[in-house]
Amino acid sequence: MHALDILGDPVRRRILELLADGESSAGELGRVIQAEFGISQPAVSQHLRVLREAGFATVHPEGTRRVYAIDPAPLAAADEWFDAFRRFWMPRLDALGTELARGRRQRRLAADSGADPVTDEPLADPSDAAEQPSTDQEQHDPTEVHHPDNEEN
Repeated sequence: MHALDILGDPVRRRILELLADGESSAGELGRVIQAEFGISQPAVSQHLRVLREAGFATVHPEGTRRVYAIDPAPLAAADEWFDAFRRFWMPRLDALGTELARGRRQRRLAADSGADPVTDEPLADPSDAAEQPSTDQEQHDPTEVHHPDNEEN
């Protein structure tokens, strides 16, 4: 079975994610996988067997427990398979990284200078807005009571 066939299953990917954090017993893995995917303990055991037989996981006994660990060699083989395709996405990811860094730099410089990071215009002083009423406030007195009988026709 090809490495990507193994990694194509979400349950097996999740087991590998858990093992990436360190060794874990079959029981611990089973509890997490059963809770997250709603599958039975025998189904979890089957996924562990597939991972073990494909070389993605190793197992050793510790007393009465079977402890699983990740074997990085098959993951390295999958990574090598992706090498032929990296040229399609790496330049775009590099460009995205550059744009993100540029945006962070602009926000930092704008914050230091007091300018809007998008327009590079000086930010309005909040105290100025409080002193100058808007056009709606100038035309309507909020204390004035509106009576339809008092309107001029």
